[in-house]
Amino acid sequence: MNKFVTRFIRLFLGLFLYAVGIVLTMKANIGYASWEVFHAGLSTVFGIQIGTVSILVGLVLCVISLLAGEKLGLGTLCNMVFIGLFMNLLLGLDLFPTLSNFYLGVLQMVVGLFVISVATVYYISSGFGAGPRDSLMVVLTRKTRLSVGTCRSGLEILVVVIGALLGGSFGIGTILAAVLIGFCVQITFKLFRFDPTTVVHENFMDTFRNFSKVKTAKQPPVL
Repeated sequence: MNKFVTRFIRLFLGLFLYAVGIVLTMKANIGYASWEVFHAGLSTVFGIQIGTVSILVGLVLCVISLLAGEKLGLGTLCNMVFIGLFMNLLLGLDLFPTLSNFYLGVLQMVVGLFVISVATVYYISSGFGAGPRDSLMVVLTRKTRLSVGTCRSGLEILVVVIGALLGGSFGIGTILAAVLIGFCVQITFKLFRFDPTTVVHENFMDTFRNFSKVKTAKQPPVL
């Protein structure tokens, strides 16, 4: 049971930090990070909250990753739902000020990208399944045999182009994020000695079976 609790803590700590990192990049006020440009563009087109758009985009990416043979699990579902909810919460509470200084904005953007990278290590290493965007990154890494940084940067650049065409907030920070996120992820993974392709993820049935085994083992014998 303790192992399961520890894994859940890692999962939700990672998801919360991911939302914090995203909001930091948004509040840097020098242009949204890559996926947020895409989400903001869709938010503008359809008139719904950016966190809600994040959830819906995650659902589409889940289907793509599933078709590509990637395991989806509890962590995938939680990533899809809770990052968007945490974003809506953090933006609603307005905990982080919107910066007006360009250089401080650049610094906060980079900090946000590293927070996202650390968050990725935590929630993927929990083994409950990678989130929709990172599942796609892992699929591309396995299929193309390119580095995780290269695949991540390629995805970021693609969604930036689409998001900008849809009217998402585009700026120098967007370019920085698209270029630097792969570097940040690569450096962070090396510092943590973490290889996402070696993580054996559980699907929903695996998690249920493992949890049932733990509960059965903890039950006292019937006299």
